[in-house]
Amino acid sequence: MLVRISFLLIAAAQAAELKVAAVQMRSSFDVKANAAKIVASLEKLADQGVNVAVFPECALTGYSTAKTFAVDDDAVKTAEGLIARTCARRKIAAVVGTVHTAKGKVYNAAVVFDSKGNEVERFGKLQLAGEPWATPGNHMALFDLEGVPSTLIICHDERYPEFVRLPAMAGARVVYYISHESGMKNEHKLPGYRAQMMARAVENGMYAVASNAPGHIEDNGGSHGQSRIIKDDGNILKEASIYGEDVLIETLTIKPGKLTRPLEGVTGAWWRQGLDQLLREKGKRLGDQ
Repeated sequence: MLVRISFLLIAAAQAAELKVAAVQMRSSFDVKANAAKIVASLEKLADQGVNVAVFPECALTGYSTAKTFAVDDDAVKTAEGLIARTCARRKIAAVVGTVHTAKGKVYNAAVVFDSKGNEVERFGKLQLAGEPWATPGNHMALFDLEGVPSTLIICHDERYPEFVRLPAMAGARVVYYISHESGMKNEHKLPGYRAQMMARAVENGMYAVASNAPGHIEDNGGSHGQSRIIKDDGNILKEASIYGEDVLIETLTIKPGKLTRPLEGVTGAWWRQGLDQLLREKGKRLGDQ
């Protein structure tokens, strides 16, 4: 009940401005080098007054489709600590794709640090697609970031509207989307990728900040870029190139409110059950049973 009340109070507040950046970054499997790039981006974006910077799926570790993915846990923890300290020092929040290991399980994850360097969310991708090494996450995301109720999804999760709709019903006003989608060898998939996040924005009346990895021009590997910042009416405010390591910056005017759906009738029980589960699991740690 306390969680529900707190988000209603945030939703009732006056409109706020949030300056966001979608960083379209190319990663290697060198965690230290990736961390250095992320920190350099945070330094520059902080100078430009950005409140929240968003980095792609597995930005910190590199993205793998192999059967197993051996990640140096100590290197990841050290890198995450460096990023957290940078956030605190430069007063900027960050959403970073990473790999998380807990209780013998490996997760395709995202870690969220606020502008004080506090970890406010650690989310595991719920619907896996090209990562046989990963374990599905254990909760939907609902968290406060820089005063704005927010949610988070990773790549294939975008195909499941409930992962955004239920947080929107609980008061989330921004969805952060990080991805390493199919590359240009699967060019036919691009219209669907474009449509899905536009749909998540307009159907829920919320902004979407989407950070995807760029393509590799030499072999059409990697992903296909086209990171986006999408308005709460579904229109694209800014969009990146396919192959470039671009940075999109936009100031969002976050209006108070939340998505409403009928809690009576045929679907009422579904919505109530989903909301109850979402709020019950808020703050759940990745790896907890």
